[in-house]
Amino acid sequence: MHETGDDLAELQALLDTSHAAAGPHLRGIITDERRLTATELAAQLRGMRLLVLATVTRDGRPIVGPVDSIFFRGHFYFGSSPESVRFRHIAQRPWVSASHLPGEELSVTVHGRAAPIDVGAAEQLPFRRALLDVYVPRYGPEWEAFIDSGPMYARIDADRMFTFSMPAT
Repeated sequence: MHETGDDLAELQALLDTSHAAAGPHLRGIITDERRLTATELAAQLRGMRLLVLATVTRDGRPIVGPVDSIFFRGHFYFGSSPESVRFRHIAQRPWVSASHLPGEELSVTVHGRAAPIDVGAAEQLPFRRALLDVYVPRYGPEWEAFIDSGPMYARIDADRMFTFSMPAT
């Protein structure tokens, strides 16, 4: 877990305000006992997690696709090629929605804006270390050269985030 106490407090406030603003249908499904706390969520989202990420086309159509993500300091981060349709959309219209849905027992949905980041910048060194900790064991030491070859990364600055947890019995 990479979250500080302040990160967890901010994340908990986001989860609480999101739930309070949800409609009755969603609150009927995501009941209090089916919600995760910020601490529980951060513990669930260790390592790489697949997100289904939606961006918006010029004419307002959503386009969805999978991305690797890392949950770091209370935010989802994801990467792609700078030439990807995804990042072309984000450059013009940064609004995104994403869901992590590994199975029917867990769901995390986030709505917000994608903020591109520079993984080589000094303030991003802790995130860069988190990426290396995940991907170097998986793909080998050459992955560090890959990260320096130009993939783009973005952080989702969430306006809303919803969790659902109903472990199998």
